[in-house]
Amino acid sequence: MSTLTHQHVKTNGISLHTVQAGPEDGPLLIFLHGFPEFWYCWHRQIDFFAERGFRVVVPDQRGYNLSPKPSSISSYRVEPIARDILGLIESLGRRKAHIVGHDWGGITAWRLGNRYKQWVERLAILNCPHPGVMRRNLFSNPAQLKKSWYIFYYQLPWLPEWTMSRNDWEFARKALQYTSVRGTFGDDDLGRYVAAWSQPGALSAMLGWYRAGMLLMKSRIGKRRPPRKIEVPTLLLWGAKDRFLGREMAQPSVDRCTNGRLIFLEEATHWLQHEEPEKVNSLLLQFLTS
Repeated sequence: MSTLTHQHVKTNGISLHTVQAGPEDGPLLIFLHGFPEFWYCWHRQIDFFAERGFRVVVPDQRGYNLSPKPSSISSYRVEPIARDILGLIESLGRRKAHIVGHDWGGITAWRLGNRYKQWVERLAILNCPHPGVMRRNLFSNPAQLKKSWYIFYYQLPWLPEWTMSRNDWEFARKALQYTSVRGTFGDDDLGRYVAAWSQPGALSAMLGWYRAGMLLMKSRIGKRRPPRKIEVPTLLLWGAKDRFLGREMAQPSVDRCTNGRLIFLEEATHWLQHEEPEKVNSLLLQFLTS
């Protein structure tokens, strides 16, 4: 087992809580979690990659767990969040990193690969479509619109916070359990999540990602720009039984890459790195070292 260190790293005007492991001179590998998780999202990956020589750094992204929680919705737009990661790379004394992102962490990863390719060695994304593909499907694909009902619900004031946290976070806990392979999230896992969600200001900050994202999507309706190709080598892993995101968005996302590869995990859900860690780790390692 690798030794995990918890460090706060100053970046982009805030101080992100990070978990770090592996040799300090190893290739930098940054894992980015999504909603409603935190660094623990990657606990089945940290040791694996640290033991294979990578310097693994896993932040609590802004708004989550032990990282700062700005109060303004605009603080959770994708650009300042991406700049958090750029600043993190720089604060670690590096100029490049491998980036792996899941869910909203994937949105951050897509942004980094699109706008800041000089900072990214390789890009791996788990169950997160390219933002342009997601935007198009959200407003024109009835099946995806039905799957994404919660995105619109999260735009309401205070009610989502009340729903998720009432009865000792019953709704949030069941959301993880009922959308994953049975037994994926045990009592110890859920206890860790409840502790993270219960941090002062965390829940509204976490939902701020959805609220800022919706404002951005609405502002771009009707604006047609030629899509910019992702030039960084990209791997997209997709749990085919995802209850939130349709698999039809996967291939069009890879089509936005000049050097992209798509692999479906047919028995996995949205939470594939928890459910099939050995397979996910093997595929990521092969990609990152090829």
